[in-house]
Amino acid sequence: MSLEGKNIVIGICGSIAAYKIASLVRLLVKAGCRVQIIMTPDAKEFVTPLTLATLSKNPVLADYFDKDTGDWNNHVELGLHADLLLIAPATANTLSKMAHGNCDNLLLATYLSARCPVMFAPAMDLDMWKHPATQENVNRLISFGNLLIQPAHGELASGLVGEGRLAEVEDIFLYIQRFFEKPALPLQGKKALVSAGPTYEAIDPVRFIGNHSSGKMGFAIAAALHRLGAAVTLVSGPTSLATPPGVTRIDIMSAAEMLRACQTNFPSSDIIVMSAAVADYTPVETAQQKIKKKTATFEVKLKKTTDILATLGNEKAKHQTLIGFALETDNELEHALDKLRRKNLDYIVLNSMRDTGAGFGVDTNKVSIIDRAGNITSLALKSKKAVADDICQIIIDHQKDITNS
Repeated sequence: MSLEGKNIVIGICGSIAAYKIASLVRLLVKAGCRVQIIMTPDAKEFVTPLTLATLSKNPVLADYFDKDTGDWNNHVELGLHADLLLIAPATANTLSKMAHGNCDNLLLATYLSARCPVMFAPAMDLDMWKHPATQENVNRLISFGNLLIQPAHGELASGLVGEGRLAEVEDIFLYIQRFFEKPALPLQGKKALVSAGPTYEAIDPVRFIGNHSSGKMGFAIAAALHRLGAAVTLVSGPTSLATPPGVTRIDIMSAAEMLRACQTNFPSSDIIVMSAAVADYTPVETAQQKIKKKTATFEVKLKKTTDILATLGNEKAKHQTLIGFALETDNELEHALDKLRRKNLDYIVLNSMRDTGAGFGVDTNKVSIIDRAGNITSLALKSKKAVADDICQIIIDHQKDITNS
C-alpha cells in the first residue's frame, strides 16, 4: 500500500536525536505524505521549527495558541484526522507522561485525543532506557496498543555504547511503510509473547545455577512472528543475542522474574510461545556475600520453582494459542505428551538431545510438533529460522481455526 495521501503527525521531543527527524520528514513528504509536526518546548532547543516547517511544507506547532494570530491549535482535530501519530524521538520524560495520562503540552494533548494508531521511537542514554521505571512505562504504553519502534544499539551521546539510540531514520520509514501494508500480513493485529534463553538462579552474588540455552530458538520465533505482523514481546533470560528489529524485549535473570514478566503480558497476548529453558529448582537461600571455599564439600538446598507453563495453561483463554517446548533425553514422546496434557497446551515442540545438530547453542534444530489430539508433525534438521517459520505457520492455522469456531 502506498503512503501517498497519508496524514502523519510527528511529535518531536527534547532529545539530541531530534535533528534526525528532518531526514525522516523529507522521506515521508517525498513518498506523498502530508506531515504535520508538533514539538515540545524543549525540542526547539535541538532543531529549529523553521527547518522542519520548510521540509514539511506546514507550520510547526508547539503551543496551544499561535502567539502571532491568536488562533487555537486544535489538538482534537489533529488527533482525529491523522492516519498515524509518530512520537520520535520519545524521551523518558514524555514516555512517563504518556503512560500516566499527564497533559502539559500540545503534543501530549494530541496524544490523549488521538484515535489513530500511535508509534513511539525512544531515544535516551543506556541507563535511562534500562531503568525499571522507563521499561514499566514502555510496557504500559504497549498494553494500550501503542507500537514501539525499538531503539538501536550503538554509540550514545554520553559516549556509552548500548541500547537507547534512536532507530535509524531509514528503519523508521520502513516501519511506517510496513505498518500501512500490514493488512496483508496473517498475524496483523495479534499480540505475541515469547520466552527465550536460560534462567540463572543465584547461589551467592557471583555463582548461579543455570543451563546452556543460547536463546537462539526463541529469538528466531520472535523475529518470525514480527515479520508476520504480530506485536511481539520477548521475555529473555541472560543472552548475548541482539534484539530482533521491532520486537519489545524484557530482560530477566531468574525463573521468578520470568514468571512475573510472563504473567503481566499473558492476558493481552493472543499467541504465547514458551521456549525458554527455565530452571526447575532454585536455592532455598541465597547468600548475601560470596561463599568462601573452606570445606571439602558444600551442599546447596534447592526448592522447586513455580511452573510458568502450567501457570499460564491454567489461565489460558479460548482465543489464545499456547505452545511449550520439551527438551528430552529419554522416552521423549511419552514425556512430551504428558507435559502437553498436564499443562493445557495447544502444541508442544519436542527436541531430543540424542539428535545431532539439535539442542543448545547450535544454529540448527530438529523438532517434532505435537497437537492436543496427539498428531505429530516431524521436521527434518534445518536452521532455527526455518523451524521458527514452520511453528509460525501452525500458529497462523490455529488462530484461523479459533476465529472460525
